[in-house]
Amino acid sequence: MSKIRPSKGAPYARIMGVGGYRPVRVVPNEVILETIDSSDEWIRSRSGIATRHWASPEETVAAMSIEASGKAIADAGISAEQIGGVIVSTVSHFKQTPAVATEIADKLGTGKAAAFDISAGCAGFGYGLTLAKGMIVEGSAEYVLVIGVERLSDLTDLQDRATAFLFGDGAGAVVVGPSDEPAIGPTVWGSEGDKSETIKQTVPWTEYDSSGKFPAITQEGQAVFRWAVFEMAKVAQQALDVAGISPDDLDVFIPHQANMRIIDSMVKTLKLPDHVTVARDVETTGNTSAASIPLAMERLLATGQAKSGDTALVIGFGAGLVYAATVVTLP
Repeated sequence: MSKIRPSKGAPYARIMGVGGYRPVRVVPNEVILETIDSSDEWIRSRSGIATRHWASPEETVAAMSIEASGKAIADAGISAEQIGGVIVSTVSHFKQTPAVATEIADKLGTGKAAAFDISAGCAGFGYGLTLAKGMIVEGSAEYVLVIGVERLSDLTDLQDRATAFLFGDGAGAVVVGPSDEPAIGPTVWGSEGDKSETIKQTVPWTEYDSSGKFPAITQEGQAVFRWAVFEMAKVAQQALDVAGISPDDLDVFIPHQANMRIIDSMVKTLKLPDHVTVARDVETTGNTSAASIPLAMERLLATGQAKSGDTALVIGFGAGLVYAATVVTLP
């Protein structure tokens, strides 16, 4: 018989507050057209993107995260000292160590919160949310801060006609805390490493000096589109199934803001009813990878398109290829 005392965590977990930060500089398609041979009409028709935000030197990964986190903590109605864990999902913090989460935890005033970074691309928010839920139910933290943050402008090749217009910068954060009823469903997540070459960094950091060109993100657009529309719609349906709900039970759909065509195709494939509000933040924010779902969630709530207590399906998918989908109750 085990002598280990059982955990004393909460029965369930929920999202208690959300916050977002978008850099001050707004970049229209006209700026992108200075370096690629294209048109505003082509960019909009291919991606649905009209503008994106690019960070200034002062708007670092840590600085944007702290701004978004402060809003999420206030929205949750708790103090920073109550946070027992800080999880940061990012691919654009260029120090391998220490984790930027430790800097953020300190500057927020969380005390000695557990703090670590994860790298799961555009599925990073879903991965972080799942880890936070586990920490709360297991009892290792009462409140966990989950941050998705990117400065993808640093990893954008402005000469690449296929990707120059896609990426934006920003940070989104949520506070996850205890709940007496289920408010974060089971996560359907996984990876398809055989497709890892479809979205990748052009050269490893170890080859940067010899290549002479700063690494950038590249992707095989058509392959990614097909995978996202057909395979991720299946994953989204699985998330609904394991949560025990149907599309008719949904109030909101918040997919990763990769591309408007992907979003619209997923809505059609899933046969979502007209009453379901669909996040389309990509139009003015671009693809912000791990930050896209919490940023879209924050905007829906702030504009009244979604409300507290709504049932939402969230799904992230991207480089790896990795994915994560779950059903949540909005804060």
